[in-house]
Amino acid sequence: MNQQLAHVGPEADTSLLTVTKAKLKNGLLYAEFSEQHDAQAAPRTFTMQGTEPVHPDLLRALAHLVPHLCLFTEQLTETPDYWPDDVAPTADGDALALPAHFAAYSVTGFSLGRGQAGVTLVGQRELAGGQVLNLTSPYTAFEDEHATYAYPGQLEAAMQGVLHEVEAALRGKASATGRQLPLFTAEAPAAAPQLTAA
Repeated sequence: MNQQLAHVGPEADTSLLTVTKAKLKNGLLYAEFSEQHDAQAAPRTFTMQGTEPVHPDLLRALAHLVPHLCLFTEQLTETPDYWPDDVAPTADGDALALPAHFAAYSVTGFSLGRGQAGVTLVGQRELAGGQVLNLTSPYTAFEDEHATYAYPGQLEAAMQGVLHEVEAALRGKASATGRQLPLFTAEAPAAAPQLTAA
C-alpha cells in the first residue's frame, strides 16, 4: 500500500518556505511560495488558495504595514502622532486598534521582489461613499543607499512579521471563527489519524 506523507501542514517536517506573494480575499489567504525540504534540495513552486479564515495574528501583522502604504501612495502626510505605538487587539480580540487616521485603510497583500530584497504593498482605502479605492505602492528596497523612503528598517521588520504569519498560515494556522461545527452528533470529535512511514 502506498502511503503519502504530508509535506505542508502543522504536522509536516519543517521545510524551507520562501513566500513571494500573498493577498487576502474574503478573509482567505492566497499565496505564491516555494518549498525546499532542505537547503540542498531544488525548490518546488506552489500557488495556494486557503479554505479557512486567516488567523487574527496575520491581520495584525498586515496592519503594521498600513502606515507605510499610506506614505508610499501619498494618501496621508506624516505628523508627530502619525506612527502607532503598537497594533493591539481590542477587547473582542479580533478587531485592530490602529489610530483613527488609518481607519479607512488596509493592506490586503504584498509582492516581494529581487530575492526578497524589497516589497510592493497592495491595499485599499474605503471612500466616504462606501466605494473602495485600490492602492499599490511602488517597489521599495529594504536596503538602498539612494532610496528616498525614510523608514526601510521599520518596513523590513514589519514585513518579517507578516512573512512569519503567512508561513504559519501555510503550515495550518487559521482562525477558529467561521469553521463549520459538526452537526447531528453529540460525540466528541475523533482524533486526527497519525501518518506513519511504511
